[in-house]
Amino acid sequence: MTPHEVFENLSAGISSGDWSRLHELYAADAVVEMPFALPSPVRLRGREEVRRHFAMNGQAGISLRADAVRVHETADPEVVIAEFDYDGRAASGRTFRVSNIQVLRVRDGLIVETRDYHNHAALAEVLS
Repeated sequence: MTPHEVFENLSAGISSGDWSRLHELYAADAVVEMPFALPSPVRLRGREEVRRHFAMNGQAGISLRADAVRVHETADPEVVIAEFDYDGRAASGRTFRVSNIQVLRVRDGLIVETRDYHNHAALAEVLS
């Protein structure tokens, strides 16, 4: 799969609410960075940490649907930059919309590195 296709599969999986297999899109030694996570930045190392992270999100009762998705190709054939919004619903029923940017490096059809710029302050507010 191309980096663009990998992002589309990741986004579709999150939007469908099926968190159980998303980690399979990541390389065994993938690194995921979320520099704006609260209360401090998050760095996940390896597919198993990614799996646990997605499992935790799945248990939180949050639903997300990607909207206004724009994927930008770069001069590096392994890298795409995705801009998108999440329309979401918290377990409480509260709805929200947050903007996001992800920079993904994909090699041999698997995510090897990503930097995820989500609005964690807005997410923390609706999930509290």
